[in-house]
Amino acid sequence: MTPAPRIRRRAIAAGGDWPESVPPLLRRIYEARGALSMEQAQPRLAQLLPPDLLGGLGDATALLADAIAQDRHIVIVGDFDCDGATACAVGVRGLCLLGARRVTPAVPNRMVHGYGLSPSLVDELAALQPDLLVTVDHGIACHAGIAAAKARGWQVLVTDHHLPGEQLPSADVIVNPNLRDDPFPSKMLAGVGVMFYVLLALRRVLRERGAFDGAEPDLSTLLDLVAIGTVADLVPLDANNRALVGAGLRRLRAGQGCAGLQALMRVAGRDPARLTAADIGFAIAPRLNAAGRLEDMALGIACLLTDDVTQADEMARVLEGINAERRGVQQQMVDEAQAALARLDGTDGGPVPLAPCLFDPEWHPGVVGLVASKIKERLHRPVIAFAPAEPGSTTLRGSARSIPGFHIRDALAAVDTAHPGLIQRFGGHAMAAGLSLDERDLPRFRDAFHQHASALLDDDLLREEVLSDGELASDELDRAHADVLRSAGPWGQGFPEPVFDGVFDVLDWRVVGEKHLKFSLRSGGHAAPLNAIQFNGWHDVPPPTRIQAAYQLDTDDWRDRRGIQLLVRHWQAAD
Repeated sequence: MTPAPRIRRRAIAAGGDWPESVPPLLRRIYEARGALSMEQAQPRLAQLLPPDLLGGLGDATALLADAIAQDRHIVIVGDFDCDGATACAVGVRGLCLLGARRVTPAVPNRMVHGYGLSPSLVDELAALQPDLLVTVDHGIACHAGIAAAKARGWQVLVTDHHLPGEQLPSADVIVNPNLRDDPFPSKMLAGVGVMFYVLLALRRVLRERGAFDGAEPDLSTLLDLVAIGTVADLVPLDANNRALVGAGLRRLRAGQGCAGLQALMRVAGRDPARLTAADIGFAIAPRLNAAGRLEDMALGIACLLTDDVTQADEMARVLEGINAERRGVQQQMVDEAQAALARLDGTDGGPVPLAPCLFDPEWHPGVVGLVASKIKERLHRPVIAFAPAEPGSTTLRGSARSIPGFHIRDALAAVDTAHPGLIQRFGGHAMAAGLSLDERDLPRFRDAFHQHASALLDDDLLREEVLSDGELASDELDRAHADVLRSAGPWGQGFPEPVFDGVFDVLDWRVVGEKHLKFSLRSGGHAAPLNAIQFNGWHDVPPPTRIQAAYQLDTDDWRDRRGIQLLVRHWQAAD
C-alpha cells in the first residue's frame, strides 16, 4: 500500500523589504519561497542574466550572422513537444526579425523518425537543401543524426537544455547551459529559453556589424512563446525563468500574443486578460502537445507561425479535436495501467513494484508519458511506461516520471553503466526522461531498474508530502485575496502556487462528473459555507464529517457569481 500523504507547513524566511501595497498574506507566501523583495518575487526583464554568460554563444552567433549575411538556408529543427514547438517558432520568427530571408521549420514525426535529429530525418531534410541546421530543445544526444548531417556538408548548431552524456555530438557549435563547466548561473532554461538567449546575443552581434539601418528588431514580441514553452516543460521557475514567463504573460494578458496562441486560448475557453501559468499548463500546452503525441507537431508549429487569424482559428480547432482524441486514448491506457497494478496490489497477493515499469503492446508511444505521470501521481514512486515505437515494432519507447529525491535521468545512466548496451538511448531531467530498448530486454531492464531504485528509495522518499503555506484567517478567505494570489505569480515548478490547510466541517458532499468530489465546507471562523472541489478525488471513500484539507484559494466566476472556491489537493480525517 502507498502511504497516505502528509501535510507539512513551509518554513518562512522572514525579514523581507516590502512596500505597504503588498498584503501580509502575499509577503508570507513569497518569504516561504525565499523571496524577500518584490524584485526577487516578481523579477522583470531588466534583471535577466546577461547572454554573454552562456557558453558557446560567441561561436553560435558568428555562425548565424554569417549565414544571414550570405543568405544561406537555415532549417530550424524542433521537437514534438510544446517546448520544442515554441522553440522552433521562436527560432523562425526571431531569425526572420533579424534579417534572415531563408528560414524553414522542420520537426520529426514521432512515429516515423523517432526522437530528435535522427538519420532518417536528415535523409528527409535533404530535399530542403539546407546549409545550416539549428536544433532546438534537442540535439545533445543526437550523435547519429548530427553525424549524418555533417556527412552531407551541412553545418549544425545545437541549442538544447537536456543533460549531456559522456560524449558530445559532432556539431559545429553547442549552446546548452547544462554542459559541464558552462558558466551560465541558471541551469533551468527551457529549450525555448536557450533559443531566445541565442537571438538576444545574435542581435548584439548584428548591431556591431551595422546590420540595422533604423530601429532594432523587438525580440520581446517573442516572449509569449517563450512563456508557453517554459511553463509547459515544467522547468523550475527560478528568478530568470520567472522574468521570462512574467513578461510573456503580460503580453498574452494584453492581447498581444501571436495569432495561434490567441486562437488556442479561444478554443480552450480561457480569458486572456486573466491568463495564469496554470492555464498554460492545463489548457494551452496540452492542445499543442496533442499534435506531437498523436499526429504531427508540424501542425502545432504552423499554428504558432501563422499571422492569419482565420488560419489560426482553423488550426486551433483541429488541435482541439486531436486533444479530445488524446484524452480518450490516455484514459483507456491509464485504466489499463491501473488494472495491471491492481492485479499486483492485491489480486495475486503481491505488492506494487517499488519502481513500476509498465508495458502494453497496444499502447501509443505518444501517450506513455502521460500514463507514467498519472500512475506516478497515484503511487508516489518512479514509473516508466513503455509502448512499441510503432505498430509491430520490437523497439520500445519508454517515458519515465519521478518523485522528488530520485533523479530519473541519473538512474537511467546508472543502469546504462552497469549494463552496457541494454538501453539503446536515453535522455532527460531529474523528474522526466525518455529511453528506447528492445522488447526482449524489457525484463532485464525492469530488474536492473528496480535494483537501482531499491538502493536509493526509502520510506521518507516514498511518502508524499503536501507542502502548505499554513492556515488562512477568516478574513483572508475572500475574493480580494483570491484575486491577489491569481495575479501574484507566475507560479510553477520551484515557485509553487500557494497551498493552505485547515480543519473544516463537511456540511455536504456529492460526486460530480463521476470522478470529482464537490464539498460544502465550514471553517470555524468563517460564517458562510465554502464551496470546494477535488478534481479526480472520488475513490469510493466518502469523506468524514470533519476533515483536514490542503487546498488552493481560487476564484469562482461561474454564472458571474464573483465568488471563491477551494481547490482541494488532499484531505484526511481531522483528529
